[in-house]
Amino acid sequence: MAVIGGGNSGIEAAIDLAGIVEHVTVLEFADTLRADEVLQRKARSMANIDIISSAMTTEVLGDGNRVTGLTWEDRTNGQLNQLNVAGIFVQIGLMPNTEWLGDSIALTDRGEIPVDNRGQTSVPGVFAAGDVTDAAYKQIIIAMGSGATASLGAFDHLIRSSADQELEAVA
Repeated sequence: MAVIGGGNSGIEAAIDLAGIVEHVTVLEFADTLRADEVLQRKARSMANIDIISSAMTTEVLGDGNRVTGLTWEDRTNGQLNQLNVAGIFVQIGLMPNTEWLGDSIALTDRGEIPVDNRGQTSVPGVFAAGDVTDAAYKQIIIAMGSGATASLGAFDHLIRSSADQELEAVA
């Protein structure tokens, strides 16, 4: 297997994969990994993980039915290399696309939207879900669950807001 990306998500994926596949090669575009040091130490301690830095993936190879490998360029000397793999995991960025929100709701220093256990943001009535939130793990199944949570939270908010408005009108 190949993992493209040497940040936290890439190294975590490599560590996870190393427990279930024969070999994992991590290809990092930069000359050093960006993953937390503890993750780097763990990956480097595993005999079936290789890490290649200064590697620019240029082509995914296949036989028409499945992935068979990839081509990567060594950014230090321009040499092209081929790596035979049965699968490729691209893990090259988890920065959320939240710039458009400006200062309308609170964001973490990474640009993620903090939410409570119902998906509520810092603005009452505004809910968020998925990888754009400050959820600890960025996986599709977790995003789906947070979407369900946020939709139920929004529904509850609307029901309670409507009930409160009806009570105010009666009083």
